[in-house]
Amino acid sequence: MLGVIDLPTYLAGLVLIVLLPGPNSLYVLSVAARRGVRTGYTAAAGVWCGDTVLMTLSAAGVASLLQANAVLFSIVKYAGAGYLTWLAVGMLRAARAMWQDRREPVAESAETEAVAGERPFRRALVISLFNPKAILFFVAFFVQFVDPGYAYPALSFVVLGAFAQLASVLYLTALIFSGTRLAAAFRRRKRLSAGATTAAGALFLGFAVKLTLASA
Repeated sequence: MLGVIDLPTYLAGLVLIVLLPGPNSLYVLSVAARRGVRTGYTAAAGVWCGDTVLMTLSAAGVASLLQANAVLFSIVKYAGAGYLTWLAVGMLRAARAMWQDRREPVAESAETEAVAGERPFRRALVISLFNPKAILFFVAFFVQFVDPGYAYPALSFVVLGAFAQLASVLYLTALIFSGTRLAAAFRRRKRLSAGATTAAGALFLGFAVKLTLASA
């Protein structure tokens, strides 16, 4: 099929990969819970654009360059880890403020000011792009299912990428609508919102540490 071999195995592996939690899916869930379906899809669009760029770079051989150049890999790796840490610190600071004010009623104006500076699409896009392990993973995973004898390997990558994006759309859509169900509870119970924000910040710190320890 257009230079793609063993498609059922690819789809089975893809489902498992998409379901693994990561900073992208966690951020989309967080945005949907705080700001609703529309903004959740805005963040998801950033993830899809970032994934498309990574797939294109992988098909073009940039992943192999990162894998071969330890210095370049380290630069991208630590830049990504630094950005995730910055996001985590922001979440933990917001959670601290929530814990301090948890007995006060939630003010809509305060909530609006808190998210006014956030750019979900751009933030999700940067989270996606500053992940060198994702680039290496894309090329290592995709290449196993491309027929080396096929005359148009770029078309094979397009087919594989289309399936990957479809799986991502379905998964993130489920997360977005799950997040909106959490939103009402967060607005009613500030303690719950503070706890969830603390957990998200801790997870992002974990992602940053994991990325720092990654090797090419």
